[in-house]
Amino acid sequence: MRIEWAQSRMPVLAQLRKEYQDAQPFEGYKITGCLHVTKETAVLAETFAACGAEVAWSGCNPLSTNDEVAAALAKSGIEIYAWYGQSVEDFYWSIDRTIDVPPHLTLDDGADLIFTVHHRFPHLASHIIGGSEETTTGVQRLRAMAKDGKLLYPVYAVNDTETKWDFDNVYGTGQSTLDGILRASSVLLAGKNFVVAGYGHCGRGVAMRAKGMGANVIVTEVRPTAALKATLEGMRVMPMDQAAAAGDVFVTATGMKDVIRGRHFAMMKEGAVVCNTGHYDVELNLSELEAMSEGSRVVRPDNREYTLPDGRRLYVLAEGRLVNLAAAEGHPSEVMDMSFANQFMTHLLLVQQHRRGEMLPKTVIDLPVSIDERIATLKLQTMGLSIDAWTPEQAAYATDYSAGT
Repeated sequence: MRIEWAQSRMPVLAQLRKEYQDAQPFEGYKITGCLHVTKETAVLAETFAACGAEVAWSGCNPLSTNDEVAAALAKSGIEIYAWYGQSVEDFYWSIDRTIDVPPHLTLDDGADLIFTVHHRFPHLASHIIGGSEETTTGVQRLRAMAKDGKLLYPVYAVNDTETKWDFDNVYGTGQSTLDGILRASSVLLAGKNFVVAGYGHCGRGVAMRAKGMGANVIVTEVRPTAALKATLEGMRVMPMDQAAAAGDVFVTATGMKDVIRGRHFAMMKEGAVVCNTGHYDVELNLSELEAMSEGSRVVRPDNREYTLPDGRRLYVLAEGRLVNLAAAEGHPSEVMDMSFANQFMTHLLLVQQHRRGEMLPKTVIDLPVSIDERIATLKLQTMGLSIDAWTPEQAAYATDYSAGT
């Protein structure tokens, strides 16, 4: 029923499934995915299968799998290795199982599957046509790998499409992060000093939603341009060393390790709530918090209380992992509709290029703008909206460099 609910709110992916199901474009190809096992992900996996693919899947975070969804996928015939609360060993065992039979295509959220192939099973790379990456963090690391000449097969940067990161990252992360905080803590956000570390697409989305709930938003940044944007959008900007003492609720959204460290925890108010919405669980240095605490206990689901020597209590949500997925359900289906339509179209493009015998460079590749525009157009149509089109004269004028004032 969860999957059916998501399907009813993902009309773009439904349209693509309807369009390609009869042609079976993925027949003969195995797609291996490493992506949060949510109801929306299930719709994507089932769409691939309906269009002919053999599908194997693992979760990309130990605390983001919905076990009901995983069970439903297994029952439907999807090869899946994922459950909530995995150990690190379980996590990588699951990835390994999805590539026991080598895939033709890989689909990543954080690049753990790609890194596993490159670091432990490089011989599989010759069998892989290409892959896709869903996150900012993953794309950055894959670009670094490509720059060093270490990337063994082409990867499309799905994250960098306009219909992904300007919607999923901003509106999806913003809403789902607040959802996770409220489920895990039930705190009132209105009037709170709400600290957002990082003002990229994800951090901006969180800050916007917190401001809309009546919070006083403080932003910490390392990039001057991002700090200026936050300032001009009505946020207070300061270093974390200052924000630590002022904040009531803290969210990290940077992709960088040790954003909040022991010295920051030491400055925090009694009752401060701290969480992370970046992909990896390294943004909060919890080992330093544990070392300075007299003890800790779980006070409600996804909420651990740490007691400092002076009696102050700090609350860390979701063990420092993605709070929107570990403590809530992840992004709303409507926004994942566009992200996963991008994933579908990316792998369709890879299969089409393979069948035409095209040789892609072993690097990170941007998707064609035409895919972005098609997905945006379909989304608008499903919302009952239409837009203007240029006249032939306007189209000519747009590139007429002889036209003056």
